[in-house]
Amino acid sequence: MFITLEGSEGAGKSTLIEHLKKYFLNKKIEFIFTKEPGATAEGAELRKILLDKTIELDSLSETFLLLADRLEHVRKIINPALEENKIVLSDRYLDSTYAYQGAGREINKDELDRFIKPLNFPEPDLTIYLDLPVDEGLKRAQGRDKLDRFEEEEIDFFERIRNAYLKLAKENSHRIFTIDSTNSETKVFELARDCIEKKLNES
Repeated sequence: MFITLEGSEGAGKSTLIEHLKKYFLNKKIEFIFTKEPGATAEGAELRKILLDKTIELDSLSETFLLLADRLEHVRKIINPALEENKIVLSDRYLDSTYAYQGAGREINKDELDRFIKPLNFPEPDLTIYLDLPVDEGLKRAQGRDKLDRFEEEEIDFFERIRNAYLKLAKENSHRIFTIDSTNSETKVFELARDCIEKKLNES
């Protein structure tokens, strides 16, 4: 099974993943926890470029770097694990590209599709989207030690991203489960856990 986790800055993805790791480890259910960008050795180098705020990237260059990272990620980690019937949970995946590069960087969806569809990336069985008002998310992100290239963007950038995620969730309700991330850490974890376990029981 292939599960992805999505959300804008400060939505609480990292915290949720730590809770899920502990829970499923205690349940002795094996998960492959991975992320984008940077899960592979090649991807780690691409991630450095993508997050480096001293580097100015054209929106399409940024997109191609992210797709290169995903191609390595899918071929070296995701597909091999799925072929062995393992459960994979990726922090970010395809929906991030449509939200961040599509809406955020204002690249036309048809153009993105033209780059993405020929690569035949597997579709997630379940996507959990942590939704949070932009001002709250940025407030949380700014509490960290250092902001990366994406986190330093203007608020309009993040408003476009949130709206895109909400639209994706509506259009893909069979796959995307939205959680209100203004809830407590415990509540967000419980909702995500229950959603994942329900999906696992269905398979």
